[in-house]
Amino acid sequence: MAGDVPADGSRTAFARASWANVLGNVVKIVAEGSAGLAFGSVALLADAAHSVADLVASVVVLVWGRSSFDEPDTTHPHGHDRIEPLTALFVGSVVALLGLNLLYRSLEGLVAGPDIEFSVLLLAALGFSIADMYLVYRYTVRINDRLQSTALTALAKDCLNDIYTSVAAIVGVLGVLVNYPILDPIAGGLVSLLVVYQGVEIGRENVDYLIGAAPGPEKRGEITAALRRHPAVEGVHDLTVFYDGTVLEVEVHAEVDGDMPFREAHDIESELVDRLRGLEDVGDAHVHLDPSGIGEWKESADG
Repeated sequence: MAGDVPADGSRTAFARASWANVLGNVVKIVAEGSAGLAFGSVALLADAAHSVADLVASVVVLVWGRSSFDEPDTTHPHGHDRIEPLTALFVGSVVALLGLNLLYRSLEGLVAGPDIEFSVLLLAALGFSIADMYLVYRYTVRINDRLQSTALTALAKDCLNDIYTSVAAIVGVLGVLVNYPILDPIAGGLVSLLVVYQGVEIGRENVDYLIGAAPGPEKRGEITAALRRHPAVEGVHDLTVFYDGTVLEVEVHAEVDGDMPFREAHDIESELVDRLRGLEDVGDAHVHLDPSGIGEWKESADG
């Protein structure tokens, strides 16, 4: 997950990005919530309420997500990589549920009729919120370029979505200015739909990491090619590749000359494991050597 960044440095960078999201959402909630309550804007209150869920998600990522950097131990011999997509799945679930709640409130506003008073402070609060979320988004993305964290990716997507929702809220407020106050709950409804969509997408992506789904055929082909490039490998079979958290686990049988010395075979196995672990996204690899030509092939990875 963290590439070549030392574990301690990764944990610190992850915490900084998480704190930036926590503080950014607090500022946005105060700005939009105060203006929305003061002037009765459903769109601003919806956007501020969205940020309450973002704040909860950011705190969960801050407290829980750092555990993914813990080293393997006796209770978690394969490490803690699955904690990160589990955290991201929580973020997606919270965002989707909140979006449904906001959609209900927007429909209420459409049925009952909007009760909103225009003020330039509404636009000022939204402009400030957009700038706030853009800065948090850029900071999160910059740190995550090194870490490649799915939890931070989820937070970054949510920051970007916050910008879109604030733009929608601006449309609603401008509608009040030009005597079309109905645009305010309509904007709130569009914001809600976008929030629900984002939550579902975040959840869908991270479910694959949690259930050990397999990558696409391109990654299997890359792994097979890496093995076959070794001069001692004569065949590859029984290849299994699956996600263990956000990294890939590889299990494979490689065919080699059955008459080679045991020590040489051991060295080749070590070289193959190192070669696979050097591939992008591969966290661990287990290679079993078989003598070539004995008919043990069960499933050819070479086609």
